[in-house]
Amino acid sequence: MNRNVGKVLVLALAAIMVAAAATAAGQAAKFAAKSPTTREMNLVCWQEFAELVPGKIDTVLVPMGSLEPHGVIPNGTDNLSPEAMARDIGERLNALIAPTLNYGMTAAMKGYPGAVSIPEEAYAPFAEAVLQNLADQKFKNIIVLNGHGGNTNVLNQAATRVANRAKVRVLVLNWWVVADDITKAVFKENGGHAGNNETAYVQAFLPAYIHPERYTKDMAAPVVAPAGAWVAVPVTSTIILYEKGQGYPTFREDQAKEYFRKVNDRVAEIVQDAIKKWDAAGVYK
Repeated sequence: MNRNVGKVLVLALAAIMVAAAATAAGQAAKFAAKSPTTREMNLVCWQEFAELVPGKIDTVLVPMGSLEPHGVIPNGTDNLSPEAMARDIGERLNALIAPTLNYGMTAAMKGYPGAVSIPEEAYAPFAEAVLQNLADQKFKNIIVLNGHGGNTNVLNQAATRVANRAKVRVLVLNWWVVADDITKAVFKENGGHAGNNETAYVQAFLPAYIHPERYTKDMAAPVVAPAGAWVAVPVTSTIILYEKGQGYPTFREDQAKEYFRKVNDRVAEIVQDAIKKWDAAGVYK
């Protein structure tokens, strides 16, 4: 082979290799920069999860709820609400969404059709194990979107133990409590369990499963007993008004859409603020 021809071939081969390397690097960079194919841990494959956590995503939203009666809206309202919330705010928080823990502690409603109540001795360690495993997966910010008041004390305790043991940041958020002023602004009155607030929130994203045709006003009852006065098991009504004469479901589509948007914005703001303050303090960075 002519020496000059050989030299040309070597140079051409080198140019091809450089171009191929540049193309591969470009494709890798493009792949690395693209958004996740999904934010739901149920749907992501393990390879993509490894690419995302913790390098690109270090926050996880964990919906937790219960299966219990809610007037004329779904028994799974306490699961469906935080789940819809997580899907709506996940991208703006740059978070993944853990599978919902669909069962909780609802002994006072266990007698109603369709209710499932998990005893505390089973629920507490399981919920804590879920949080611990998410910490083990290198999430730095674990945000529990709780949909059921009966879970609150146990979740607060589990959050404290996991945060201190695993050196992660955990926030347990009860959406209906942080939205109290929004409830009063949208409906001009207080809310209730399966009342105007919960009914509207679910109506905003699952209108086909709201049943005003089954509703009568006498299905609702206020929380009338002072703390410690008496306890009825099962509860006498599944629509429990926070104040007498206030909180009845309205079934208005306009209120439902407004409430859903404002509640989700509030929750996202609280999470963003907590992470910002944690970061500023240098806590478990």
